[in-house]
Amino acid sequence: MMAYAVECTNISKAYGKSKALSDISLRIEEDKIYGLLGRNGAGKSTLLNIISAQIFPNGGEVKIFGEAPYENEKALKNLCVVKESGMFLNDIKVMDALSIASYFYPNWDKNLAERLAGQFELDEKKIYKNLSLGMKSQLGIIVGLSSRAPITIFDEPYIGLDAAGRQLFYDVLIEDYMENPRTIILSTHLIDEVSNLLEEVIILHKGSVKLEGNSDDIKKKAFYVSGIKEQVEKHVSGKTVLSIDEFGKNIAAAVFDDISEKEIKAMEADDLSISSISLQQLFIHLTGGKMIKRGDIDEQY
Repeated sequence: MMAYAVECTNISKAYGKSKALSDISLRIEEDKIYGLLGRNGAGKSTLLNIISAQIFPNGGEVKIFGEAPYENEKALKNLCVVKESGMFLNDIKVMDALSIASYFYPNWDKNLAERLAGQFELDEKKIYKNLSLGMKSQLGIIVGLSSRAPITIFDEPYIGLDAAGRQLFYDVLIEDYMENPRTIILSTHLIDEVSNLLEEVIILHKGSVKLEGNSDDIKKKAFYVSGIKEQVEKHVSGKTVLSIDEFGKNIAAAVFDDISEKEIKAMEADDLSISSISLQQLFIHLTGGKMIKRGDIDEQY
């Protein structure tokens, strides 16, 4: 039987009359890097807060390694959550924040924390409230990586970091993950930057799961077909078309569906061009556009 780090079953959450999550069911496996993607208000932070037992759902259940996390110290010790809103009291020094964190996480790696503080050039004598937004993000990243928690969640952890700082985070994350596998969940808007890190993808849209699956499998199904309109329409008939752009007699169809080598050769024989759709472009199509099943009634998303 497959072991799951996180299991969510029919999770719902509402704030007054506003639904944040609607019947979310997910199984997150051990020792994989997940991307949790969604527009603002899609429900990402709400879902992560429920998984980490910071808020209660209105319905459904969550299990962390098979146990409910609420008032369960054993289950919660498996979690480290890094949020953009910060993790520490304003008047604490950086060195003290790291020292306190070491008591919370059984797998804490002091050497890694010290190395990362040096790489980020973070002054450990500074008081948290006096840190810049980028420095607060650096501290959160250091805690998240050094915790070596079996489930480490980064909820938009790099607000205020420049491109070089974010790249350092990605480099250290993948380096340490390869040496010390665990479940990592990245909630982010910077999809293109992290797409090569992700093994699994979950896309939330308006409180529901729009798409989930293996990153490579998803990328294989997302492609553009462009060329003369009649030829394109013939070859995409019966497939799920995300969008169509017209350029005179030519069109470009964005498709999300299975495609065989035989179909690719047939398209190429009719002088059609096939190119991949990036994960970010696919995300935009799925959460902001129209999905068309050719030959069927259009379905608006």
